[in-house]
Amino acid sequence: MKITVCIGSSCHIKGSKQVVEQLQDLIRENNLGDKVELSGVFCMGKCQQGVCVKADDEFHSLSPENVKDFFASSVLTKM
Repeated sequence: MKITVCIGSSCHIKGSKQVVEQLQDLIRENNLGDKVELSGVFCMGKCQQGVCVKADDEFHSLSPENVKDFFASSVLTKM
C-alpha cells in the first residue's frame, strides 16, 4: 500500500507534519514497514479539504485528531 500525504503550505498549517509523524509511528508499531510506503507531495489540489492523504488511489481528508481512525479503517483492514 502507498500512502501519500500533502506537505504543501495549506496542509502544513492544518497539521500535515503531525499526521506524517503519527503515520510513521503507526506503521512502525504495527510492523508494516515492508508493506506500507509513506511519501509526501507538495500539493494535491484539494487545499480546502484539510490534510490531504491518498491511500493507494483513495482520497482522505485527515487531521492530527483522526489519524488513528483512518489507519484502523483504511490501512489495517486492507493488510
